[in-house]
Amino acid sequence: MKTNTKTYVILGLFLIAFALPSTAQTRKKTATKTTTVTKTPGRVSSKKVQYKTPKKKVVAVRTVPNKTVVKHNGQSYYYSNNKYYTASRGRYIAIAPKIGFRINSLPPNYARVRFNNHLYFNVGGTFYVEANSGYEVVDPEIGTVVSELPDGYEKVTIDGFTYYEYSNILYEKIQVNGSRAYEVVGIIDME
Repeated sequence: MKTNTKTYVILGLFLIAFALPSTAQTRKKTATKTTTVTKTPGRVSSKKVQYKTPKKKVVAVRTVPNKTVVKHNGQSYYYSNNKYYTASRGRYIAIAPKIGFRINSLPPNYARVRFNNHLYFNVGGTFYVEANSGYEVVDPEIGTVVSELPDGYEKVTIDGFTYYEYSNILYEKIQVNGSRAYEVVGIIDME
């Protein structure tokens, strides 16, 4: 009987020893957080931007249907089908909209984008704000997020980092709630 008691006591002590945590033997779990750091460009000189396709093909059309004249800094530009044009030698060339261009009404396919208490209207990659009973082209704030890039965007490289450019606005691919999105990270200053 003494042997059985000793066996039960020794087994009980072993169980207690394994059940209770010991500070000398316990490993603390440390959480590691991996973050990717990219250089945010902000305002960038056009001389620092390297395009994947160095020369963009310029397409001229003979006519622009249902065009609206847009006056800006004493010059006439034309707006039709969500695109801006300039006249050259009897033809029309599509251009990136200039800051300050104004239109009276938005086309039906605009998207509302809210950021930092600002409400932008995004039409095919062009950002507008409401101004004087119309809509004015503006640069979006850095940090503004859109769900998709407009048709005609280009991949560019700045200081070894790859971005997406459309209409002199630089975007970086991000994840928002498990979905792909694009954040405005900079503006290209044309020189």
